[in-house]
Amino acid sequence: MPLVPPDQDSSAGSENSSEQRLRDTVIADFPATVADLTALIRIPSVSWDGFDQSEVARSAEAVAELARSTDIFDSVAIERVPVEEGSDVLGQPAVLAKRSARNNAPTVLLYAHHDVQPQGDSALWESAPFEPTVRGDRLYGRGASDDKAGVITHIAALRAIKEVHGDDIDLGIVLFIEGEEEFGSRSFGNFLATHRDTLDADVIVVADSDNWDTATPALTVSLRGNVTFALTVSTLDHASHSGMFGGAAPDAMLATIKLLSTLWNADGSVAVDGLTRYTGTEAPHYDPERFRAEAALLDGVQPIGGGDLYSQMWFGPAITVTGIDAPSVKNASNTLIPSVTVRVSVRIAPGQEPNGAYHAVRDHLAANAPLGAQLDFADADLGSPFLVDTSGDIFALARRALADGWEADVVEQGIGGSIPFIAQLVETFPEAQILVTGVEDPDTRAHSPNESQHLGVLKRAIVGESFLLHRLAHGE
Repeated sequence: MPLVPPDQDSSAGSENSSEQRLRDTVIADFPATVADLTALIRIPSVSWDGFDQSEVARSAEAVAELARSTDIFDSVAIERVPVEEGSDVLGQPAVLAKRSARNNAPTVLLYAHHDVQPQGDSALWESAPFEPTVRGDRLYGRGASDDKAGVITHIAALRAIKEVHGDDIDLGIVLFIEGEEEFGSRSFGNFLATHRDTLDADVIVVADSDNWDTATPALTVSLRGNVTFALTVSTLDHASHSGMFGGAAPDAMLATIKLLSTLWNADGSVAVDGLTRYTGTEAPHYDPERFRAEAALLDGVQPIGGGDLYSQMWFGPAITVTGIDAPSVKNASNTLIPSVTVRVSVRIAPGQEPNGAYHAVRDHLAANAPLGAQLDFADADLGSPFLVDTSGDIFALARRALADGWEADVVEQGIGGSIPFIAQLVETFPEAQILVTGVEDPDTRAHSPNESQHLGVLKRAIVGESFLLHRLAHGE
């Protein structure tokens, strides 16, 4: 699996007349494209429990209408399936549209998701999270990039294809816009089983990753898996006065802090036996100063581990505590806390099986529980890592199409994040070539306050995808 730096294998500038028309169409339509994206951002489609689920349904309706506006599909529908076969609990609404292939042409499946992360602390946003705002060359708002820009990339590329080729296109096209990716894609497996015939494709384009920088496209070739779960640490039957019993009775916060600290070595690297590293390829060098700027390290803060940074981020495990349920500082009282619940997120390296990783972390925590603290594990969510097969003709075609569309060489990169459903796609469609593209860049800040979409990246991503569809349709 080669990781190619951005100075090789470019065929930029070799456009034919149809591709020049595609580029011109994308540029001419770009103001309307941005307007469509801003309309989607205004819908707070948070798929997590505890948020208004009618907004996710409203978002699905808006995406379905965009799909219809391309005038390219034979059918457009909003679909929901049970989280598991036989369950009464439905997953979030997804948009499923299809144009059947003609004359034995291949079929491409275009994936993105329309749900978004919660906004987080609104005080940290420079503008309202669901009021899209342009500052400089970036459009700010929750979901602006992850992944409503992915949705819009598909829509705008299809519009350009329709404008240039009309109905004279044999390529089969499936559009699958999921509604619960940010909530663990709970019904994804059952969705694939239920709609397998509709989703069946020769090429799958997952527009949910990032690019090397704002001028350089990337194809993602490795992804870490993830294991997340809720851990409750309990030491007391009820809260007690800290002045009366403090110093003798162990409170749950003390036990939680001591327990969580065992997950890492002194340098911040993971200290859990059984979590592995991937060693099948060598990562490129990540300039430390660039890393400090892109990761937003404060002055004096040191990176974790002391090793190669890309290797750690792409091919090693990581453990993060992403949430704590305990009294807030504002509501703190002089009491010993009986129980504390935390959310633990574990990124696992390519090649590791998630169930084994989960049990390795559980076993570690159980063996290190301090002061006899009682542990309870709940809400486990497991996702497999993924390595892309880069040896096929379709991958080479995609490299050339993106290079020509962006007018820059393509980087093959690993990603420290996770897209667990890709492994399910591979299992369901083992003959399909998976292409992981995206519209993000190192300053996108997906999932964080002030998430944004670089508008130049969005335009280039649309041109690149339109070239890819054109070449798939014409066997170039």
